[in-house]
Amino acid sequence: MNASRRGQGHVTAGTGTLLRFMLRRERRSLPWWLLGIGVLLAYQSVGSQSLYDTPEKLARLRETLGANTATIAFSGPPELLESIGGEVVFEIFAYLAVLTALMNMFLIVRHTRADEDTGRAELIRSARVGRHAPLTAALILAVLANLAVAVVTFAAAAGTGLPVEGSVLLAMALAGVGITFAGLTAIAAQIFENPRAVYGAVGLAIGAAFLLRAIGDVGNGALSWLSPIGWGQRTFPHAGDRWWPLLLPLAAVLISVPIAVALQNHRDFGAGMLATRPGRATASAALGSPFGLAWRLQRGSVIGWTVGVLLLAAAYGSFGDSVEQFVADNPDVASYFPGGATDIVNGYLAFTIAFLALLAAAFGVASSLRARGEETSGRGEPILATPTSRSAWFGGHLSVALAGSLLMLVMAGFGQGLTYGLAVSDLGQIPRLIGVALVWTPAVWLIVAVAVLGFGWLPRIAAIIAWIVVGYCSVVMLFADSFDLPGWTTEASPFWHTPQAPLESVTAMPLLIVAAVAALLAAAGFAGLRRRDVGY
Repeated sequence: MNASRRGQGHVTAGTGTLLRFMLRRERRSLPWWLLGIGVLLAYQSVGSQSLYDTPEKLARLRETLGANTATIAFSGPPELLESIGGEVVFEIFAYLAVLTALMNMFLIVRHTRADEDTGRAELIRSARVGRHAPLTAALILAVLANLAVAVVTFAAAAGTGLPVEGSVLLAMALAGVGITFAGLTAIAAQIFENPRAVYGAVGLAIGAAFLLRAIGDVGNGALSWLSPIGWGQRTFPHAGDRWWPLLLPLAAVLISVPIAVALQNHRDFGAGMLATRPGRATASAALGSPFGLAWRLQRGSVIGWTVGVLLLAAAYGSFGDSVEQFVADNPDVASYFPGGATDIVNGYLAFTIAFLALLAAAFGVASSLRARGEETSGRGEPILATPTSRSAWFGGHLSVALAGSLLMLVMAGFGQGLTYGLAVSDLGQIPRLIGVALVWTPAVWLIVAVAVLGFGWLPRIAAIIAWIVVGYCSVVMLFADSFDLPGWTTEASPFWHTPQAPLESVTAMPLLIVAAVAALLAAAGFAGLRRRDVGY
């Protein structure tokens, strides 16, 4: 017995020290996840309570949304619409669940598989650190992070006036989604050798969970029980307060963590249960160019983002035909759309396509900054040791970012035009809305150019700068009117200078000015890249 305990202590030796180290590494990024979750929930709660402040308004909303399959698919089960608190959960829970799942995915991978991939784990393991200590510390960190999510969620819900008991249940349900995906990510980190493969596998699992929940909620609800997101929603916070589904994420963790530990015992350090396939003896001709290499590295993320934007656009378009009746039943909603109630359908289309353009900009930032990861990992250095110039190397990644964001704008217009066109029996909406989406190209590329500028001159904080710009543009576009922001704050966003098509007529001058600013910022970024040290 004593020998067994010593063996168990040996494999987890150093867990406490590693946990403190991981907490230090996350001291800057984790608060942003928590802030985003709290702000989104608080904003939704305040907005819903102000819009539907009478039982009659809530009843009209229930009749409208409860009969719309697209809304149910993207939000949740209509049973939540029985109370104003349930309506808040209906509107926001699925998106908060995806955010929480992504947070856990990044936490686990960053401190397990990513450290093995970069060699940091080898240095750590050379000290008095047990085999299971990094995984154990990462899982404890995930539990602490999800407890913080629960605290923030409860504070945002109860602090905006929602009942305490339902707010506690909502907080625990959201934390349950998080720990479920933490355990799933721990398993994936043992199976796959490459961090990107882990991200891809868990990302597909998150997408599958959302899809199963959507299909289940539209149907008889059976498939929703196969989704961790569905487990959380079917606790029905503020709409029945059902506690027993919280046992499901607990059971999932009790199953997934031992599986992850067992898999770690049966794999080599630095390897995965699935061995990486050997590459071809000779590279394809496409890999002979910087663009070809960048496309090979990023094709998975391009496809994933594009499919996500297309599906979201299709859902938005399917609701376009009924938005006029929806606003007639809920007139206060008109204030959220450009132009108010004067042209509500075009205002709705303008708003939703602008939101999809923000997603395209987010992809462009992530894609262009992929070069920074290649640089800091040392993989970019062998390429730059060849006759390939810095500008050509980074230009390959930037080309994927620009082309990918353009493709997503096209898919945004196509998806929305297809479903809206089918609803109104006019497939001419497809080219019309593709053109509307392409109007946002200069604004999207200007945000990408900010990332380029940061990469050229301030590479260590380029990601922070670029994502702050994305967040700023999101706040201005979504909340400027609600928060009554001063005029100069909206004018600082490139999205403000873009015509709100199809609500407004499109003129070339504003688009040319935004495109020119984007070109200047990108050129300045390339100039900085040529002057700084690689790996700085």
